Amino acid sequence: MQNRRSAARLALCATFGAFLVSLTALPATGPAQAAPAGAAVGAAAGAAANIQPHRAVYKMSLLSARNSSKVSDVRGRMLFEWADACDGWTTEQRFQLRFVYAEGDEMAMTTNYTTWEAKDGQRYRFNVRKLINGEEDEEVRGDARLAKDGTGSAAFSKPEPQDMELPPDTMFPTAHTLAVLDHAGAGDTFFNRVVFDGADSEGATEVSTVIGAAVQTKEDGADPLLKGKKAWPVRMAFFPLKSDSAQPEYEMSLRLLQNGVAESMQIDYGDFTVNAILEKVEALPKSGC
Repeated sequence: MQNRRSAARLALCATFGAFLVSLTALPATGPAQAAPAGAAVGAAAGAAANIQPHRAVYKMSLLSARNSSKVSDVRGRMLFEWADACDGWTTEQRFQLRFVYAEGDEMAMTTNYTTWEAKDGQRYRFNVRKLINGEEDEEVRGDARLAKDGTGSAAFSKPEPQDMELPPDTMFPTAHTLAVLDHAGAGDTFFNRVVFDGADSEGATEVSTVIGAAVQTKEDGADPLLKGKKAWPVRMAFFPLKSDSAQPEYEMSLRLLQNGVAESMQIDYGDFTVNAILEKVEALPKSGC
């Protein structure tokens, strides 16, 4: 069921940070040439110096729905944690969401998604556990490796043993977020790359990213993690590699700060859009390694 799949994919949208801006059409240009994998690792290393490990809580709700949408309401919260684990980055996302459907049915979804990613961008571990109405719906677990040229493979241990090859120039999620920040800092407006996140067993996804002009956040803001920072409106479109459709599976818009914190985001599934507003953010320790 498409709406159920959309609900499940909602639990990985913050894999790339958490970002917002108004949804507009992608530029009418061809895909940008992917940077060499070695250059991507160097870019990630540059952006990583400005990253502030943090824990954030977002309030999630239905922003809009088309008349044809079977989803009539979405409510809940997401906890997102990005931590520095010395030799790698760890992320954890916890979702508690309730979907209400036009027919009157409701679905409660709880998701816990944890990852570890080496700082050189070449090793990755992932674990996803999803509950639907209190009962386990799916568990995905595995690890992946990339060579310096971006080729590699992923090995799933759950839901069943499976090995898959990853296409050339693949990136893992945190390396992709850092590369987006690096491209934003360089003034680039478009960035296209294949990303493997392990959120399901469908494989890698092509992510087309559009970056808007930088703005400065308010100097008089109450939270030191948010005030006086450079911020970019970022929009990403997600295209599963196994699909022949010219339309993305979903799109995400956000406002991304230079320290990796996202103030808010919108996730557009075509027939409905979910809004996420930052309620609380706190700094986590930077690595002393």
